[in-house]
Amino acid sequence: MGAKIRQTVEGGRGRPAARGRRTNLYVFYRPLPSSPGPQLSFPSHFQDPHRVPKDTLSVIDNRTGKQYELPIESGTIRAVDLRQIKLGDGDQGLETYDPGFLNTAACRSAISFIDGDKGILRYRGYPIEQLAERSTFLETAYLLLNGELPSAAELDSWVFNITHHTIVHESIKKFIDGFHHDAHPMGMFVSTVAALSTFYPEAKHIQDETSRRNQIFRLIAKTPTLAAFAHRHSVGLPYAYPDNDLSYTGNFLNMMFKTTEVKYTPNKTLERALDVLLILHADHEQNCSTSAMRGVGSSHADPYSAMAAAAAALYGPLHGGANEEVLRTLREIGSKDRIPAYIDRVKRGEFRLFGFGHRIYKNYDPRATIIKRIAEEVFEVTGKNPLIDIAVELERIALQDDYFVSRKLYPNVDFYSGIIYEAMKFPIDMFPVLFAIGRTPGWLAQWQEMLLDKDQKIARPRQIYTGPDKRDYVAIENRG
Repeated sequence: MGAKIRQTVEGGRGRPAARGRRTNLYVFYRPLPSSPGPQLSFPSHFQDPHRVPKDTLSVIDNRTGKQYELPIESGTIRAVDLRQIKLGDGDQGLETYDPGFLNTAACRSAISFIDGDKGILRYRGYPIEQLAERSTFLETAYLLLNGELPSAAELDSWVFNITHHTIVHESIKKFIDGFHHDAHPMGMFVSTVAALSTFYPEAKHIQDETSRRNQIFRLIAKTPTLAAFAHRHSVGLPYAYPDNDLSYTGNFLNMMFKTTEVKYTPNKTLERALDVLLILHADHEQNCSTSAMRGVGSSHADPYSAMAAAAAALYGPLHGGANEEVLRTLREIGSKDRIPAYIDRVKRGEFRLFGFGHRIYKNYDPRATIIKRIAEEVFEVTGKNPLIDIAVELERIALQDDYFVSRKLYPNVDFYSGIIYEAMKFPIDMFPVLFAIGRTPGWLAQWQEMLLDKDQKIARPRQIYTGPDKRDYVAIENRG
C-alpha cells in the first residue's frame, strides 16, 4: 500500500531547532487518496523491481539529503538507531514521540501472545481456550513463571510451596484494622501488598534466585488472604483464616464467605468457575499495570513494592474498573426494550458503553467467549442474574449495528465477568481485587523476565520540552 509521510522537526513551541538542540521526528502514516495528488518521489534504486528484499528500512532525511538504512527485527526498528540521523555534530539525533507507548515495544517477552485482529490469546504458546478448559490457575501460574507446563511432581511441589505461605503476620491484621470501615478494598489491598516488604527485608536481594523464588511463592499465596481480609474488614466480619486443605480458589472462597460453619465447603461449580476466571486474567502482554510492574522493578525495588505499584495502576477505572462500570450501565438501561435508545445515545456521543471495544482486540475477545459460557454454569447454581438477559440482548443488537461493527467494537473480558462475580456474591468493590489476584502470576513473570533480560535498564522515557527558553529571575517587587 502506498503511504504519505509527513516529517517535521520541532525545537519547542514552534521555534526552529537550533544546532545542538535535540530534534524529534513525527511520522504520520495514512493510505494515499485515490485521487491524483502530490506523492513521494523515491530514488530509482528504491523502485527497482529486481532489487533483492532486505530486512531494513531506507530513510532519506530531507533536511540534509542523507540516506540511512535501519535494520528491521521482528517488525520493529530500534529507537536508538534513529539517533544516528542528525543535522550535524552538535545534534543529539532523532527520537520517537509516542504518547502512551501505543506503538513502542519496550521489551522482548516470551510470556503472552496476542493477535488482536484474529482474537487470539496464548500463554507461553498455549491457547487460552485450552488452558481454561483443562488447566488450573496454579498450574497456569507455574507455566507463566517457568515457561513450561509442570510434571506431576513439579506441580505438587509448586502447590505445596504456595499453600504453606498463605498465612500473613498478625501485624497485617492490625494494619488492616487501622483503615476506616468504608475504605475501598482495593485501596487496602494495594497498601497491604506494599506493607509486606517490611516483613521480608531479604526481598530486596532480587538477584538472588532463591530469595526471588520465595517472594514469588509468598505473593501468589498471600494475595487471596489480603483480599479476603480487606473484604471482611469492609463489611465488619471477623477474619477467616486460610484452610490449606482446600484448593487455591476454594480457600479464597472460604476466607471470603465462611460464617459460622466449622468447615467451609465451596461449591465445586463456583470454585471451578472462579479458577477459570483467574486463568483468563493471569497475563495480557504490556498493559498499564504490567508496565508499572516492570518500570518500578527496573529500579531494582523489591517485588512487593513493584507489585503494589502495579495494583495501584489496576485500581484506576480505565484499567481495572470496567466490569464494575458494565454492571452500572446494565442497571441504568434497566430492560431490554430500552437498549435501542441507549445505543442511539452512544452514537451521539452522549453515553459511554463499557465492556465493548479493546485497545488490542479488533475482534471478539477470546476471554469473553469463555466467560459467556461459564456464566451459564454459574447461573445453574446461583440462579440467573437478571442483568444477563439485558447483556445478551445488548450484545446481539450491537453486533448487528454498523456503528459497532465498522469500529470493531466487540464485547471484551469485562462485559460478562462482573455479572458472574455478582452472581457469586462478590460485592462490586471487590472486582478490581479479583482482577489483581488473577494477574499476580503474570506480573511476577513479567518482573522476573525483566530482571533476567540483559537488554533492560532502569526505565527512563524521554520527553519533548515545550516550556520557555532560559529566563532570568525577577525580584517579586519588580514583577508586573
